[in-house]
Amino acid sequence: MSKYKLEYIWLDGKKPVPELRSKTTIKSFDKTPALADLPLWGFDGSSTMQAEGKSSDCILKPVACYADGARKDALLVLCEVMNPDGSAHPSNIRATVADDADFWAGFEQEYFLYKEGRPLGFPEKGYPGPQGPYYCGVGYKYVGSIARQIVEEHLELCLHAGINHEGINAEVAKGQWEFQIFGKGAKKAADDLWMARYLLMRLCEKHQVDVEWHCKPIKGDWNGSGMHTNFSTHHIREVGGKEYTEALMAAFKKNREDHIAAYGPDNHLRLTGKHETASIHEFTYGLSDRGASVRLPVNFIRNGYKGYFEDRRPNSEADPYQIVARILKTIAEVPVK
Repeated sequence: MSKYKLEYIWLDGKKPVPELRSKTTIKSFDKTPALADLPLWGFDGSSTMQAEGKSSDCILKPVACYADGARKDALLVLCEVMNPDGSAHPSNIRATVADDADFWAGFEQEYFLYKEGRPLGFPEKGYPGPQGPYYCGVGYKYVGSIARQIVEEHLELCLHAGINHEGINAEVAKGQWEFQIFGKGAKKAADDLWMARYLLMRLCEKHQVDVEWHCKPIKGDWNGSGMHTNFSTHHIREVGGKEYTEALMAAFKKNREDHIAAYGPDNHLRLTGKHETASIHEFTYGLSDRGASVRLPVNFIRNGYKGYFEDRRPNSEADPYQIVARILKTIAEVPVK
């Protein structure tokens, strides 16, 4: 039998958005274990804002596993948090999400890399040159060297893990980057996004760099960080139509406040109507419009009002489980003829 390193990873009880926690156990198996082979485990919930000290045991239930490219004979084990009686813990948002395989989602995760309290590439005092050349930039003066190394290593770790990572690029502000994750199924897309975040944060430990997920870490004339969410159902992809599109967008408008509540904290700092955003106080949609709340891709109307939608309001710190749950709820309000 071989010994395997199993990194159990879960979301804590921090509000409004949870943070990642993890710990390692060593188990012996005849071969690489499958998800069904992985045992339940436990942790001290009083240290993660998920229990009181007088009754602190919480249970970790494996729900997805990934190959760990940073360790030999190792797996990354994504877990749901359960109560000792087997019921879902109140902080366990994943358990409330319907795993609809018909729903496809793609997340465009933006973030900043920080060192010594400022984005990589920012001078010790003041600011670098204005935005413009950094987006998809090439060359040390635009993207530096450590950042490029980190995002390339992160890409390889995600691909090794089996995450459906779809690409990377430098973003509009200096020190800002993006990666894209796609999944078929609401839980699959969100699972992979959380695991990709975990891998990035763990990788950055080695480089003594922090990941800043906040949606507006630099005040002033600098882009904030979003997590544009592209989504579709079979009906949206294959049937669509102008009438259905208008009805769906009307439902999104009606539920604007509920969507904003699920789309990450401090979004009022980012959704100002500037820097490629719509105002947080209104709902708009438009063809190829990056200043709208929801963008219709350039060929959406030409293809018969079908394809996918891009909700540009979710921010970089948002919980993907909450995002997909809210989108699914709104879609369910619109009848399919």
